[in-house]
Amino acid sequence: MRDPRYDILFTPLKIGPVTAKNRFFQVPHCNGMGHAMPLAHAAMRETKAEGGWAVVSTEECEIHPSGDLTPYVEARLWDDRDIPALALMCDKVHAHGALAALELSHNGPTASNLYSREVLLAPSHQPSKYGYPSQARAMTLHDIREYRRWHREAAIRGKRAGMDIIYVYAAHDLSLAMHFLQRRRNQRSDEYGGSLENRVRLLREVLQDTKDAVGDTCAVALRFATEELLGPGGVELAEAKEIVGMLAELPDLWDVNLAAWYNDSVPSRFASEGAQEPFIDFVKQTTSKPVVGVGRFTSPDTMVSQLKRGVLDMIGCARPSIADPFLPRKIEEGRIDDIRECIGCNICVSGDMTISPIRCTQNPTMGEEWRKGWHPERIAPKRSPSRVLVVGAGPAGLEAARALGQRGYEVSLAEARRELGGRVTREARLPGLAEWARVRDWRVGQIHKLSNIAVYLDSALTAQDVLDFGAEHVVLATGCHWRRDGYGRSQGFAIPGFVDNPRVFTPDDLMDGRLPEGRVVVFDDDGFYYGSVAAEMLRLRGCEVVHLTPDDSIAPWSLHTLDYRHIRKRMAELGIEAMVSQDIIGFDGTTLTVEDVWTHQRHELGCDAVIAVTARVPDDALYQELLRREAEWSAAGVRSLRCIGDAEAPGLIAHAVYAGHRYARELEEPTAGEVAFKRHFHTAHADDLRREPQAREPS
Repeated sequence: MRDPRYDILFTPLKIGPVTAKNRFFQVPHCNGMGHAMPLAHAAMRETKAEGGWAVVSTEECEIHPSGDLTPYVEARLWDDRDIPALALMCDKVHAHGALAALELSHNGPTASNLYSREVLLAPSHQPSKYGYPSQARAMTLHDIREYRRWHREAAIRGKRAGMDIIYVYAAHDLSLAMHFLQRRRNQRSDEYGGSLENRVRLLREVLQDTKDAVGDTCAVALRFATEELLGPGGVELAEAKEIVGMLAELPDLWDVNLAAWYNDSVPSRFASEGAQEPFIDFVKQTTSKPVVGVGRFTSPDTMVSQLKRGVLDMIGCARPSIADPFLPRKIEEGRIDDIRECIGCNICVSGDMTISPIRCTQNPTMGEEWRKGWHPERIAPKRSPSRVLVVGAGPAGLEAARALGQRGYEVSLAEARRELGGRVTREARLPGLAEWARVRDWRVGQIHKLSNIAVYLDSALTAQDVLDFGAEHVVLATGCHWRRDGYGRSQGFAIPGFVDNPRVFTPDDLMDGRLPEGRVVVFDDDGFYYGSVAAEMLRLRGCEVVHLTPDDSIAPWSLHTLDYRHIRKRMAELGIEAMVSQDIIGFDGTTLTVEDVWTHQRHELGCDAVIAVTARVPDDALYQELLRREAEWSAAGVRSLRCIGDAEAPGLIAHAVYAGHRYARELEEPTAGEVAFKRHFHTAHADDLRREPQAREPS
């Protein structure tokens, strides 16, 4: 039963000509599938609707070839041939009583046109945003009229596809409608440039065009960034307040946030739940129309507070809806402790950035709804009364045990340490990573609800222990450890002076409380978050810290998770020195020999300690021993042995959780063949998207 405190979250809300059944709004978010994988995209959005979201939105939807976003895979409505893919999504969403929303966009100078080869368009002549060696040309008045026509026609196509809400997009520094607002991008001297009234003109026209075209049956939403944190060159809060005042009653819904994307979807390391409130709380005081906003909301109490205090009318979520598509339903059913809370790691963002299907650390089924038929709440029952022994209770082992228990297997989970969580527990103690403990907490909570899972702490098992245990299936999730010899991406061998040097530390040492003092060099050959977290931790303890990396930038992979700018800012604020394109050649205990990776010039760098953030080694000794004793399996009753997660191949926490879930899903199930998931095959007929491919009879 629902707690009455949360009743307000389940009151309907009228948005123009349509009505949302509750206050949960999945705002537009990218997913790496888009127009290229419409069946997978539709299934993912359907899961959100099934989970209780009142509104389920697309990602950016290209309206014309001159706004082509290749290589990124977004939605597309260039012409009528694109309608079936989005119609499929609408049908799936509507089947669960939710509204479907479409975010129309033309990205102007932030597009690429690598596929279409059209010339980029912009308010004024300017370089393309993302480093492509090209420029956008200034739009003529004819171009502006054409852009308005493209947007109007795309809105009509969206209506034909079955969309209930059509967005006008003026956010994230990713649309012409916003670019015309920005002084740094709009340097026109005609009626579309100069004064704020002139810079708002195009946005007003497009809003009115859209309402005229589809407003009889579709609500028109405006997604608007109230602040860019760039100073006078960007949209500033004071100016945003004027803009909202000018357009207050024109859209049917205001969707407000920060720009750019890295300021909107800030990782949890750098922003807490509801962090956008100071930048958006004025909107609802300015308009009578409903307002939706985001803040990585996971707490129902925080959601209620947002509504009751008049900050928002609807709770907007992207990342929390990815971590738990059933978040609204769980609140409605009084299952608050079953919510799989977002940890703010932004691995979901990396799908779009790497042009691959979306994934999630907390929710391993995300992106696999159609490909593998995985559902976030349902799983096939066990095939036999077999018992399963899971060795290791890190993210892979916890997820394997939980999902196996959900299937009904008798599971024994053995952990060598006196606490559960493995690397998650240890990493969550590092600066800014506390919310990552949610990976452990949710799984432990679910395990404790299942009577068929037995947990054994302080239980380091030998190969003989495993054989004597009597389980038919054994899965080893024993984790990994960091190398301290310097071997990594840039070093194919150990660095002279690292091996057995007491002044060489690893992230494991830091997590175990063995900390250096004095002047410390963090040698980051990993390229993601570990190096900067280690540097921050030591600097906060009073060490003088140098962050040194063979890469040409600090933490380059963090660009895929929107961490990069925040990492660099944090390092600058803390006074952490950054040295890029530098490799370590040797260490004598007090002096590093450092080599420039391009010129090969060498110099010496004095320090008291080095943190080697390089590569990891699987802790697979138990697995290897059991493989050597395979002849004994049958007598011991062991039918299968697997090694998963970091013990198989060290990776992200998301990889470990996925590995555990996959093992549980596939145990005793028929093999799917060489390709273990469905793929999209394009046909000559767009209508084929509406049905599954049919097998042909042999000729």
